[in-house]
Amino acid sequence: MTAARRDLLVPPGLMIVGATSMYLGAAVAVGLFDVISPAAVAWLRIAGAAIVLLLWVRPPRTAWRWERLRLAGCFGLITAGMNIAFYEALVHLPLGTTVALEFLGPVVVAALGSATRRDVAALVLAVVGVLLIADVRWSGTALGVILALTAAACWAGYIVLGKRVAARGSGVEDLATGFAVAAVVTAPLAWWVADAVRAGASLPVVLGQGLLLGIASTAVPYALDQIVLRRVGRARFAILLALLPVTASVIGLVALGQIPRPLEAVGIAAVALAVAVRSADEADEVPPN
Repeated sequence: MTAARRDLLVPPGLMIVGATSMYLGAAVAVGLFDVISPAAVAWLRIAGAAIVLLLWVRPPRTAWRWERLRLAGCFGLITAGMNIAFYEALVHLPLGTTVALEFLGPVVVAALGSATRRDVAALVLAVVGVLLIADVRWSGTALGVILALTAAACWAGYIVLGKRVAARGSGVEDLATGFAVAAVVTAPLAWWVADAVRAGASLPVVLGQGLLLGIASTAVPYALDQIVLRRVGRARFAILLALLPVTASVIGLVALGQIPRPLEAVGIAAVALAVAVRSADEADEVPPN
C-alpha cells in the first residue's frame, strides 16, 4: 500500500474502530442510567478514563507543568462538558434529535474549513447522511435543545483543542492529565453515585461499570482521535465524525440483526461518499508539527 493510499484509508479505519469501542461502552452507560443520573454517568466515564490513562501512560512531571496542563485541562473539561450535556439532553429529547443537534458542532468546524466546492459537497452529504441515519423526530423540550446545542458547542471545541493537543506530539499524555483535571473539577457529580449506593446499588459493580465505560467510551476512542488528528486537518476530522452513526448502524445490523431502513441506507451511502469526497482533497491533510 502506498503512503498516499494509507493516508486516505487509515484515518477512517481508526475512526470506525474508535466508534465501535464507543458504542460498546454506550451499552454499559444505558445500564447505568437505570441506577444513577446521566451527569453522574458522564463523570464516571471521564474519571474511569483518567484512571486508566494515568496508570497506562504515567505522565512525566513535565506533563503536569502549567504550560502544558493549561491546554490539556481545558481539553479535558470541554470533553467532560460535551459528555455531560449530551447525556442530560437524552433525558429531554429523542436520541435522533440529540445526535442531529450535537452534530452541528462538527458541521460548523467543517464549514469554517471548507475552501472548495468539493469541501462543501462533502459537508452537505455528511449532514444529509447523519439526518437520515439518526431518524430525527423534532419533539422534546426547550431545555433538551439547549443541552444538545451545548454539547454541539463543546464538540466543536473538542475538535479545535484536540487538534492543538495532537500537534504537540504528546496527545495521550495530555489526555491523561486533562481527564484527571476534568474528573477533579466535576467531582461534585459523584454525589449522585454515592446517593445511588445509599439507595442500594452495589458500589463495586457501579465502579466497575464506570471503569469499563471509561475505557470503551473515552480512553480508546479519544486516544485514536489523537492519532487521526495528527494525520488530518480539523475540517476533514469533522467530516470523519459522521462515521460514528454509520458504525452504530452497522453494529446494529451485525450484532442485533437490525436491517437499516431504506432512508437509513441512503444516509449511510451519503456519509461514505462524503468521507471519500473530502478525503480526496488534501488541502488540510498535513497538520503542522
